[in-house]
This record gives sequence, structure tokens and C-alpha cells, in this order.
Amino acid sequence: MLKLIFWSLLAANAALFAHHQGYFDGLTPSGREPERMARQINADKIKLIPAPAAGAKAGAATSSASAAAAAATASALAATREAAPPTRVACTEIGNFTAAEAKRFEQRLASLALGERQSRNNVQEVASRMVYIAPQGDKEGADKKAGELRRLGVTDFFVIQDNSNLRWGISLGVFKSEEAAKSQLANLSKLGVHSARISTRSVTTGKLSYRLRDLDQATRDSVEQIKADFPNQELRGCS
Repeated sequence: MLKLIFWSLLAANAALFAHHQGYFDGLTPSGREPERMARQINADKIKLIPAPAAGAKAGAATSSASAAAAAATASALAATREAAPPTRVACTEIGNFTAAEAKRFEQRLASLALGERQSRNNVQEVASRMVYIAPQGDKEGADKKAGELRRLGVTDFFVIQDNSNLRWGISLGVFKSEEAAKSQLANLSKLGVHSARISTRSVTTGKLSYRLRDLDQATRDSVEQIKADFPNQELRGCS
């Protein structure tokens, strides 16, 4: 038994000695560093790439998310614009015109070819002051006086044709205050109209307004350009 143990230890020591001497290298690969280096293939072509910092990764992710959100928003806005119908104005009203102004305004509107989308309405205004020229006796006299006013450069007037005591007189404006009426009287005097006077009674006078319906934006822009030549008129919504 002792002999068996002795020869086993001797064989083990011999094997360990042979291993350290490299006698077994041909049978098993060596783990020594010089030999591993010698077996490397194309080691000079290997490049080390540094790993991105945590902050850079987070920034890249945030930037990518922001770009995606911006693209989605732009796409949604484009879809909304395509889906939204053009804006149209249901009804707008312009007034209040005297008969002479109304005629000129209608001539300008004709170029827009509004057809049934255009209508004219009578407007009743109640005022406590009126600048006027006394009745001329009949229609012929009133028309003659109207011609004189036009030659003096006065165009904002109308011949009174109702059954009041001012029939065949000429209205030169109605006002809610006496100061405004006196100012109109002074302006007419400068033009050479000296027969005008102020009535202190309340009167009802008729003027005209126009209602325009279903206007697209381009047509509304054209209407506003025409209205600019009538600065005393108001552009408003239909009541």
C-alpha cells in the first residue's frame, strides 16, 4: 500500500514538472500572455470606440422624441387646414345711403355679380333736427333746386315727396343734435347754399341699406374696398 502511494505521488510530481517545462503545450493551448498575443489575427485593425456618456444618450433620446412630436404636430395642423372649409360670411349690411349714394353704390356692386345674394332695404331714421330747403311748390320746382345744388357741388340731399308740409322741399341732412345741424348749415353756406335752414321738429326720413349674403373672403375684401369710397357708411352685421 505504501508503495502505491509513493509511486502515485512521484507520477504526479513528474507530470507537474513536465507541465511547467512546456512539454504538454502541443496538446493543450497555453494560457500564457506572450503566446496569446502571438496567436492574435489582425490585431492592428481593432479600434476602440468609447461608450457615449449617460447624459449624451439622454439628450439624443430627448432630441429624437422632440423631432417626432414636432413632425406629428405639423402633420395634424396640415390635416386640419385641409379639412377646414373656407370661411364665409352669412350676412353683412352696409348703410345708410341717400338715394344718390345708393345709386353709385349699386353701380360699384354690379361688378361682383352677387345676384340674389344682394338685397336693398328701406331704413327709417328718426331725428330731432333737419337741415332743409323749404318746399318748392311742385316736382318741377324741386328738381330745378336740386340741379342748382349739384352745380354748387352738393350731392348728399334728397327731395321730400311724402304728404307732410315739407313736400317738394329738399332735405340736406338729419341730425340728433343741434350742434351737428349748425355745422352742416355752415358747411353749406361756404358752398354758396344760403336758403337752407334748420327744422326743430322731429321728422322721419327714409334711407337705404344693402344686405349681402354668403360672401367668401375674396368677395368680402372687394366689398370693403368699394365701401372705402363711402366713408360715411357703416359696415355691420345683419340684425
